[in-house]
Amino acid sequence: MALAEILAEERPRRAGTAAALAELAETFGERLVTGEDVRRAHGHTTTYIPNQLPDAVLFAKTESEVQTLVRIAARHGMPIIPFGVGSSLEGHVNAPFGGVSLDLSGMDRVLQVNAEDLDCTVEPGVTREALNAHLRDTGLFFPIDPGANASLGGMAATRASGTNAVRYGTMRDNVIALHAVMADGTAIRTARRARKTSAGYDLTRLLVGSEGTLGVITRLNLKLYGIPEEILSGTCPFEDVTSAVNAVIQTVQMGLPIARIELLDALSIRATNAHSKMDMPETPHLFVEFHGSPASVTEQAATFAEIVADHGGGLLQSASRAEERSRLWKARHDFYWASMGLRPGAKAIATDVCVPVSRLADCIDETRADADSAGLIAPIVGHVGDGNFHVTLLIDTDVAAEVANAEGFMKRLAERALDMDGTCTGEHGVGQGKRGYLDAELGAAVNVMRSIKTALDPLNIMNPGKIFTLPQG
Repeated sequence: MALAEILAEERPRRAGTAAALAELAETFGERLVTGEDVRRAHGHTTTYIPNQLPDAVLFAKTESEVQTLVRIAARHGMPIIPFGVGSSLEGHVNAPFGGVSLDLSGMDRVLQVNAEDLDCTVEPGVTREALNAHLRDTGLFFPIDPGANASLGGMAATRASGTNAVRYGTMRDNVIALHAVMADGTAIRTARRARKTSAGYDLTRLLVGSEGTLGVITRLNLKLYGIPEEILSGTCPFEDVTSAVNAVIQTVQMGLPIARIELLDALSIRATNAHSKMDMPETPHLFVEFHGSPASVTEQAATFAEIVADHGGGLLQSASRAEERSRLWKARHDFYWASMGLRPGAKAIATDVCVPVSRLADCIDETRADADSAGLIAPIVGHVGDGNFHVTLLIDTDVAAEVANAEGFMKRLAERALDMDGTCTGEHGVGQGKRGYLDAELGAAVNVMRSIKTALDPLNIMNPGKIFTLPQG
């Protein structure tokens, strides 16, 4: 969505905000913070949209405290912006209408691990790394890995996925049930721990991906998996992106149970080599990982190597020791920071789309040509096993012409994905930045979403201005 449109809708604080803040200060004391530095840290955004600060930040510790906040906010019509660790990429935590940023990082307890049932219950402020550290001695792990050490509540709210999604799915597939505080302060539980249910509307899936616009997630019941007996990671080079993507397509179509399959184009490899002290050839690479028994992993790797050879790829350089695998995937996860080295002083603006795997090569080829034609430094990486890829634009956000050029490119990228029956965002979410594409993607369904939002949040206090706009704000 164009920056000018986003900034034009920023409005004066709602009339009841001052009264609500006074009541919150009396109730929560020093845990309601109004200092500018703290407010700025909670309005920060990793996109090109400027920081829109909340009026205050409340550090909650329990579900009942969240209920108290929501009830006070509802009485006064004050916006609430849920906040995990702030790693979202589309302006989700900005406060265009002011209000309170609800920091849930203090709700960070692992409440229950049910090893026999392969599930756990956590508070929303638990991060994915903290959960896996807690699970280390159980032989279980939680696989969703978006790269950043995001909070699990935030990951559910934005329907996150990441490098393991091709095998383990996304947050949508791994949240069994959740607790949430709705816009009137009512606390609800969307389901029990049973792995399937036909009881009523699927409120769990409604709230997963709702980006804080319907309620505040306060507890999550998550699926867990056994740590694989054997894990083998590796990389293989290709002469061009098309060959690498065609290898991915064949891998997926053959049903090879690969756990991770990531693409880095030549520009991404250059940045990764410099930042992570690697020495890979500066050509497109696939980063892969296989999970299973020693025999099955060996078989998977051999089959994949044959596919790679069929598409002109190089030898699979494998890494089986834990420290080697960690170094490899840390290099992949550090790509955002590595990309900044391609243009020091510029800001890295990440955007994503997702298309059917059969259209992936076409979409990436056209995107590469578009970026080059626009004169953009734009490395491409992706969770290409499910058709999702990211483009990182290196621009000077203080130069209006560069922002306009980037906006034009991102608009064309979204339209290209939609033309291929894909989506404008595979995992970043809509937030503020991608609102302009939703009508083209979903048509009349967006009005159904607005109706749900209005029914559940008639005062529009839950993260207003995200996903879509409403007539009253």
